[in-house]
Amino acid sequence: MANSAQARKRARQAIKQRAHNVGLRSTLRTAVKKVRKAIDAGDKTAAKAVFIESQSIIDSIADKKICHKNKASRDKSRLSAAIKAMQ
Repeated sequence: MANSAQARKRARQAIKQRAHNVGLRSTLRTAVKKVRKAIDAGDKTAAKAVFIESQSIIDSIADKKICHKNKASRDKSRLSAAIKAMQ
């Protein structure tokens, strides 16, 4: 348990920050799922449109260091490849 006033405050801040980060991580996963769903539906133009929307979300969350930049890049690359592979 935190003993000093500073440590107690940091513990309180950590709880709030964690809750905020959990929400952002959820937003990231939702953005990827939206693109996957559009790809599974088979509509290439709709998938491209959703992917362009999701790209900025993925990048902004990576910039905030909620997920690693390489993971964000990998996700975008795989989604892009899946869209290009569509007929």
